[in-house]
Amino acid sequence: MNLYPVRAIYMAEMARTRRTLLQSIVSPVISTSLYFVVFGAAIGSRISEIDGISYGAFIVPGLIMLMLLTQSVSNASFGIFFPKFSGSIYELLSAPISYLEIVMGYVGAAASKSILLGLIILATSGFFVPLEVAHPFWMLTFLVLTAVTFSLLGFIIGIWAEGFDRLQLVPLLVITPLTFLGGSFYSIDMLPPFWQGVTLLNPVVYLVSGFRWSFYGISDVSLAASVIMICLFLAVCLATIGWIFRTGYRLKP
Repeated sequence: MNLYPVRAIYMAEMARTRRTLLQSIVSPVISTSLYFVVFGAAIGSRISEIDGISYGAFIVPGLIMLMLLTQSVSNASFGIFFPKFSGSIYELLSAPISYLEIVMGYVGAAASKSILLGLIILATSGFFVPLEVAHPFWMLTFLVLTAVTFSLLGFIIGIWAEGFDRLQLVPLLVITPLTFLGGSFYSIDMLPPFWQGVTLLNPVVYLVSGFRWSFYGISDVSLAASVIMICLFLAVCLATIGWIFRTGYRLKP
């Protein structure tokens, strides 16, 4: 494998982020800060603690995960869609670059931007609530695995999309609702038994729960279930991308 084309794609995508710094970094951080203000004032005054953790601190992992999922998908989908839109993807496909190198370049850049954004939001959260990270290794593990997995999902969406409107279809209508309903702002133990069972069908629950466990040692599901879920989703995304390049789905003129 030649790392030069991977580096070229990676640096080009990172350069695009620097050119759109306001949209790529500043806007998500401001949005997350507003979540702290709104939820902290409206709900935090009514819910003092959850499992011994102040409500403001409790929602930090959920907010980071919300931004991580949506930004990973958006960054990767736009990154590969724009070459399709401009027609330059055919030059890329005809160049002496393997499919693995293409995926590594685009997905690596999207994941890097999302991880950086997640760390910035984590640092910003410290201005609003006292934070502690009980298991730093697992926190970084979930951060990286989630960013890579959903960047792969975004890459798939970018290949599938035929217009700019479809790029936001999955993040807005699927990812965001699943994250809000996946325990980002509450513990599923607060729900009635029936709805607890329904909520466990939401795969995002396992990601949020595992990420929250890395902070406070508390979770709605076991750590093993969270790790298995993210690894399973990663495997499905890799298999789907392999099928796309093998069949030429939405890549052929």
